[in-house]
Amino acid sequence: MLALPLSRWLHARGIHYAWVAAAVGFLTMLSSAATLGLPGAFLKPLSQEFGWSLDQMSSALAVRFGLYGLLGPFAAVFLSRYGLRRMICLAMVLMAGGLALATRMHAMWHLVVLWGITLGVGSGLTALVLGATVVNRWFVHRRGLVLGVLTASSATGQLVFLPLAAWLVEHQGWRMALLPIGVLLALVFTLALLLMRDRPEDLGLRAYGAAVSAPLEPAPVALGLLAPWRALADASRLPMFWVLAGTFFVCGLSTNGLIQTHFISLCSDYGVAPLPAASVLAAIGAFDFIGTITSGWLTDRFDSRKLLFWYYGLRGLSLLWLPYSGFTLYGLSLFAMFYGLDWIATVPPTVRLANASFDRARGPMIFGWVFASHQLGGAVAAYGAGLARTVLLSYRPALFAAGIACVIAALVVLRARLPGEQRSVGAALAAAGRPA
Repeated sequence: MLALPLSRWLHARGIHYAWVAAAVGFLTMLSSAATLGLPGAFLKPLSQEFGWSLDQMSSALAVRFGLYGLLGPFAAVFLSRYGLRRMICLAMVLMAGGLALATRMHAMWHLVVLWGITLGVGSGLTALVLGATVVNRWFVHRRGLVLGVLTASSATGQLVFLPLAAWLVEHQGWRMALLPIGVLLALVFTLALLLMRDRPEDLGLRAYGAAVSAPLEPAPVALGLLAPWRALADASRLPMFWVLAGTFFVCGLSTNGLIQTHFISLCSDYGVAPLPAASVLAAIGAFDFIGTITSGWLTDRFDSRKLLFWYYGLRGLSLLWLPYSGFTLYGLSLFAMFYGLDWIATVPPTVRLANASFDRARGPMIFGWVFASHQLGGAVAAYGAGLARTVLLSYRPALFAAGIACVIAALVVLRARLPGEQRSVGAALAAAGRPA
């Protein structure tokens, strides 16, 4: 394949192959996020063509978010057993198949199977655990920054594909709107097959930033399917795990489950056409690209808990304000800026806190469970917001609930204590002759 000669060519020019692995990971997570978010642009045309209600379609999309998250801990197992390249290629095939077969669907259960289960499984194999795995295996230095860039890939997918999809839906129909993302999935499949390697040691390299004298890392031991459950049992004994899982649940509740899925439909309630609404989502993606990379840089320098306090707090205030924005150009632009800057900026500090709280060997699996909580929050919002719109004829209750939850999450994470800090406090109290 091309990996070895390309690695030698880059090495002669002072470029580490880790950046190629990061680029393939970026495109993989971009395509996964774009595929996951694309159905949000199809709610109205599917309803018009098939007569499906919003809460029916939301239930299928909730299945997608749930599987996307619940596969996270097991994605770490699959990546350790079968490698990055095989799992990326499998994920691309599943997502491309789900989108292609959807052009022939005509029953509600088809939507559940293709866009709920198939897209959920395919995207779940390349969730944020993939980014954490690439960073942990290929980088010693710049981990926060690289993870911020990889996380920002989801914003890039939204930025590039949602406006295009909305335009194609309006002018060519929703089936034609699936073509660009299909081309991207085929491209990523090819690049992963040719260029991705599981570890730098496969190319005779050390991780980026590792000391030249450091020995090459041995191949990781393949994990069993029970390993995630054992990791969950151990992590659940620590309060920090529940802080991270609870706040990340709120993160999913207030981002992809609510805004990514329902924003275009929400805007239509206020007279905003699908294409301008998708353009606002693209603006949110552009601001998030900046915000998430900046968050990675900040995470290498500042207390992650303080960063998360500001991220959740500002996001909650922006959601509470959105119903009063008037849905004008000025109001939506202001929302896109404040909300977009911390759309997924929560990921780098959350990963940093997880790495500081749990041992390195099981860190990706435990973060997988934290991420599962994120996607369960997304599933609750995807279905709950659709149900609120169907029953109460308004998205306002969903927006208010998500905004209040963000404010609570901001206060909770600010008061969190790392396991080492808890032991230090207990030791100090014991030394002073007081009970811990």
